[in-house]
Amino acid sequence: MTIDARSVPTPQVCWYGDDFTGATDTLAEVSRAGLRSLLFLGVPTPAQLRRAGPLDAIGIAGAARGMTPAEMEPELDAVGRFMASTGARVLHYKCCSTFDSAPHVGSIGAAVRTLRRHLPNPLVPIVGGQPSIGRYCSFSQLFARAGAAPEIHRIDRHPVMSVHPVTPMHEADLRLHLHAQGLSGIHAVPHIAYPPAADTPALDAWIDHVVDTTDGPLLLDLVDETQLTVIGRLIRRAAARAPLLAVGPSSVQQALARAATLAPGDSAQAAPLGSAAGPVLVVAGSLSPVTARQIAACEHYVRQPLQVDRLRTDAAYAAEQAQLAAATLARGRNVLAHTDKPSGPVSAQDTAATARATGRLVADIVQASGQAGRRLSRIGIAGGDTSSQATLALGLWGLAFRCVLAPGVTVSVARSDDPLTDGIELMLKGGQMGGDRLFDQLATGNR
Repeated sequence: MTIDARSVPTPQVCWYGDDFTGATDTLAEVSRAGLRSLLFLGVPTPAQLRRAGPLDAIGIAGAARGMTPAEMEPELDAVGRFMASTGARVLHYKCCSTFDSAPHVGSIGAAVRTLRRHLPNPLVPIVGGQPSIGRYCSFSQLFARAGAAPEIHRIDRHPVMSVHPVTPMHEADLRLHLHAQGLSGIHAVPHIAYPPAADTPALDAWIDHVVDTTDGPLLLDLVDETQLTVIGRLIRRAAARAPLLAVGPSSVQQALARAATLAPGDSAQAAPLGSAAGPVLVVAGSLSPVTARQIAACEHYVRQPLQVDRLRTDAAYAAEQAQLAAATLARGRNVLAHTDKPSGPVSAQDTAATARATGRLVADIVQASGQAGRRLSRIGIAGGDTSSQATLALGLWGLAFRCVLAPGVTVSVARSDDPLTDGIELMLKGGQMGGDRLFDQLATGNR
């Protein structure tokens, strides 16, 4: 079906998240900037756009991070066509702040090649780093914190990302990393070249020079939040000439918000999350050491280990685990179901199959709980691929912003045509995000 977005008000910005956890982080940023926002779980239908009402920012959560370039092309072509038709000046391809991707899976280069067909501006700003969650780009080299620990690691020496099971980061220079994905001719601006944000004439002249003399990908360093204003002004000035594609983590939206003309207090403040009204379900499909620490630290859950090899191959075992979790929830106890380590080497296909199986398990637990008379009101899912698959399995069509539970961890409100899932408070978190007590915090609130 062809979607005509011209029948709805023109949004200021659109974004596509290459996984669901990252897409909700961007939802948080645009919502806290005061923009009326909704994250759709696919190109929205006319009926969904009508139900959403006027929007200043439209997001689409996808799963391109786990796709081959051939799989990405049709999905992103439809996304680009829709977003261009909205009239938005900025289309943001939201990638992970660690830029973990590869030529064969989650290729950022393939995404840029597809999406820029729909936008007339030849400039493609790429924002490296997001200081708010411990990601920094200096002289094109990417650095990142691991979880809540204070140490900063070059990404190719990062204790987690350098050994990622699907897309290990072996190159810290983002120019070389993206060149390997077919994104050639990248220009780079080091952070020491940025004029002071307060010197408006000098900054405007510098931006005009950069925009006038640069075609194609432009990698922008980011090591300090004060630089967000400079980056945001550059993107806004370039987008005023012609709609453009911008690439990077949620710092793209942070930069746009910093560069907007906002009076003090214009940013929206969400009410803190209170204690859950009923039992909470958390399903962790991430093998990250950060998630492992969170599982070990939680005190308010009944832990339910899952044998990952059986979960993805044995339907009877999966059904048994869903009923077990639902029975525990029916007794009013919180449940933390978490996958164990696989018995052998893990391929990309194994990882995808595990995410699908874990996603189906979430939906089966929700259905079994509903049949037992216990409608769940709050769910947490850990793991980028698991979050994407679980959200799809739940049959949601949209997510609205609720609050930020921790830096990079957003709680959303589910939008669905099914009364069993509509209105569920849903936390989606990537493997690297959150402190050790995050799961307990989801149950008890963050006041």
